[in-house]
Amino acid sequence: QVQLVESGGGLVQPGGSLRLSCAASGSSISRSAVNWSRQAPGKQRDVVASITSGGYTGYAESVKGRFTISRDNAKNTVYLQMNSLKPDDTAVYYCSVPTWGLRGQGTQVTVSS
Repeated sequence: QVQLVESGGGLVQPGGSLRLSCAASGSSISRSAVNWSRQAPGKQRDVVASITSGGYTGYAESVKGRFTISRDNAKNTVYLQMNSLKPDDTAVYYCSVPTWGLRGQGTQVTVSS
């Protein structure tokens, strides 16, 4: 069974950092593009970062310069490093592999003082 499991969320103060992990099991993630998206209460889910199999990255304007997506194919894991967090970054964060049609269960990130 192919699965994606996110971890690393939590409560952090404005200006703080978190690193989210997306661990794949049941299949190798190395040949797939991976997205990180987020959904705040009452809002639609939006992609904030993407990484291709070749390591090319893309970011939403709202997170550019603050978030970094990376992958470790040996660990079958994709990361999202989030720095300079703002209250507006509060959301449930999901990783997904579009070519698998699969999304993880999400991890909550709350930015608050």
